[in-house]
Amino acid sequence: MNSAALPLTPTSRTLTWCLHLLVVALLALAAVRAVTDGRPYAAVIVAVTVVCALVYAAGPLLPSVQRSRRAAVWWLACVCASWLVLLALTPDGIWVAFPLYFLQLHLLPRRTGLAAVAVTALASIAAFAAHQSSFSVAFAIGPALGAAVAVAVVWGYQALYRESDQRRQLIEELTATRADLAAAQHTAGVLAERERLAREIHDTLAQGLSSIQLLLRAAERALPQAPDNAARYVDQARLAAVDNLAEARRFVAALAPPSLDGSTLAGALERLCAGTHDGLTARFHLLGTPVPLPTAHEVALLRIAQSALANTVRHADAGTADLTLSYLDGHAGLEVVDDGSGFDPDRLPLPDPEFGGYGLSAMRARTRALGGTFTLTSAPGRGTTLTARLPLTPSARTEPEVRP
Repeated sequence: MNSAALPLTPTSRTLTWCLHLLVVALLALAAVRAVTDGRPYAAVIVAVTVVCALVYAAGPLLPSVQRSRRAAVWWLACVCASWLVLLALTPDGIWVAFPLYFLQLHLLPRRTGLAAVAVTALASIAAFAAHQSSFSVAFAIGPALGAAVAVAVVWGYQALYRESDQRRQLIEELTATRADLAAAQHTAGVLAERERLAREIHDTLAQGLSSIQLLLRAAERALPQAPDNAARYVDQARLAAVDNLAEARRFVAALAPPSLDGSTLAGALERLCAGTHDGLTARFHLLGTPVPLPTAHEVALLRIAQSALANTVRHADAGTADLTLSYLDGHAGLEVVDDGSGFDPDRLPLPDPEFGGYGLSAMRARTRALGGTFTLTSAPGRGTTLTARLPLTPSARTEPEVRP
């Protein structure tokens, strides 16, 4: 790789202008010394220096030289040819060889550039020896040292530029990766929030509306024979609607569920069991000494209990259900056992937007999100046992769940 392939940077532009000034200054020095020293062919030397300056100036000014590598090489050949004429006329032309080294290394491929620098150095040494009519090792030191310095500077600059370009590309890749990661995190957050909202709607609004529907159906069946029972069912449906409306308002306001406001989790679960569940007798039990739980844990256990009892009423055809809240072995556990018809857990139907079926997956997701375990045991004709266990001390790996 040669530096011609490198785009201009502020540093490279500064170096380019320094090179231009150096060429002009050295050509002017050759012309002035020819005149002041009274050298033969002084007028010719001045004319050749002017031609060299004009040929050199054509490079930065001609667009074709800037755009085409072939044109740039031809321009460099013309500059070198005019320099050889100047070198043949005056030994002061040897100083112009130094900026020529940079031009050759800049415009030519690496091997070709090295060969051109070597030829230029040999031509300088030979011309200076011819003008002095003698040769010594000292004549070769200047041009050779200048060539070595030029090669070292150009190659060092190319290495620094490549390293800088690699860092720039790495920064761009890191920036793009950060943007992709941020987009992925945003997408994951949106999906997690959608899942959370689906769980909340299923465990609150959907279950409440389902309870209202069951109570109104019970009232409809009891109305012809037992108007008092029908009125009681309607009153319970009204209370359920009030609670459901409160759930909806709190859900929108992202506060804790109303069932937990001003009471303990055990109290909320006991009230849940005391409510009418369309022929299901729900009994509450407490094991162990209650300890304060994070709000997310209490919300999750309450929602799981609500969903489990609703599923029992709708699907289990059970007469009794025992709900047990336990504080044992560093865990808060919730167990719901019914004596219903049971089912095969391996043959559950897929969730359906019209008929539901999201309850079990929502319970499992809630439990796992808080670092707990969820188990389900059931068989046809043998009832169902559902257990959720959450650690009393949240672990570092617990996924935070936004409060509803």
